[in-house]
Amino acid sequence: MRCSLALTLTVASVATALSAPDGYFDLEPGITLETGDTWVAEGQRYRLFGVQSCLRGTNYTDLKGQKRDCGDASLAMFAAYIKDTEPVCAPVAKTADLTYVICYATVGKDRLDLATMMISSGYAFASLDDQGMPLHPPYSVAELDARERKAGLWQFPDVVHPAVLLAKTANERAKKEAKQ
Repeated sequence: MRCSLALTLTVASVATALSAPDGYFDLEPGITLETGDTWVAEGQRYRLFGVQSCLRGTNYTDLKGQKRDCGDASLAMFAAYIKDTEPVCAPVAKTADLTYVICYATVGKDRLDLATMMISSGYAFASLDDQGMPLHPPYSVAELDARERKAGLWQFPDVVHPAVLLAKTANERAKKEAKQ
């Protein structure tokens, strides 16, 4: 009886030590990744706050001269970070169909902001608001550093910040609507 009680207590304390802290949830493999910053888990859509991944269907030219999908590169790195760092996330804002979250990842004994890791590695970008200002200025600083170091996607000269592409699309849509 004592042995089984001790085993139960040990298992319970290990499970408690490994679970996400109050207000956070585990970001585990097995979720459905939509992009390099957005996923679906149990019917709910989530997105990293302040992060913009490369847009799927946009291309860059790799060092061998081959066209590659920029969004797929962001998505692959996001999947690798989830698998390798077992992040935990907390909701920070919610719309009708999307929950924005912040996540931290564990690397060794350090807890690091997942968004900062992705942006500073050059596989994600700082999100901008409607006026072109960063939603979270520290992410913009991390992006500038990655760009200067030519980290990740920044090593390819034809990579375009997704905000530029999104603004161009929005401007074209506004021009069409104005003509109608």
